Amino acid sequence: MLPRFLLFALLLTNIGVGVWWYMQPDYQPRIHAQGEPAVAMLELLSEAEQRQQPLAPEAELAAAPEPAIAPAQWTCERIGPFLTQADLRRAVNALTPVVQQIQFQETRALARRGYWVFLPARSSRDAALAVARELSAKGLRDYYVVTSGERENTVSLGVFRELDNARKRLAEVQGMGFAAELSERNEDVPNYWIDIAVVPGFAWRDHLGGYAGVNATKRECGSP
Repeated sequence: MLPRFLLFALLLTNIGVGVWWYMQPDYQPRIHAQGEPAVAMLELLSEAEQRQQPLAPEAELAAAPEPAIAPAQWTCERIGPFLTQADLRRAVNALTPVVQQIQFQETRALARRGYWVFLPARSSRDAALAVARELSAKGLRDYYVVTSGERENTVSLGVFRELDNARKRLAEVQGMGFAAELSERNEDVPNYWIDIAVVPGFAWRDHLGGYAGVNATKRECGSP
């Protein structure tokens, strides 16, 4: 009898609770009246710092790359002359990574190679050899007879780099009674030039080092 009573009581309790929940009004969030303190919502410290910190302008977020120098602002120079292809290659290799444009060209020029002392050409090889024997008889050394070319049968008395030394040799031979002559010795040689386009203020010597006789001249960009 007791178990039935307990079961009946539990059933009535459940029915009563259900009716009570059903009769409750819909929940409305409380709106704080003006001046009434409200409880602040929880907020992470990192979120608060980020919210309080002003946003940086785009220019501060990432520095813009410096604008490249336009070709119209380049300056052009011609560097040279370089006397050998080896010097030219070294200079081109040194300048290529640091200039805007680069090219090279070759020209020909007469270069003084020294001074030549000689006896003018004789009419035949035998006549030239006879003069050579006379020089030897007077104790003169360092001469030879030219056997071919434009100077055939000329007796060469020496080629000198310095003019003073050439004049001493000339005076020595003339003092022996021979009609020696002196002339400059020129040779057609190549000269190499490098044309570069650079930004204003570029110091090309800082990248090349020393090359004797090498200088730069301003030129119009695009000119031959």
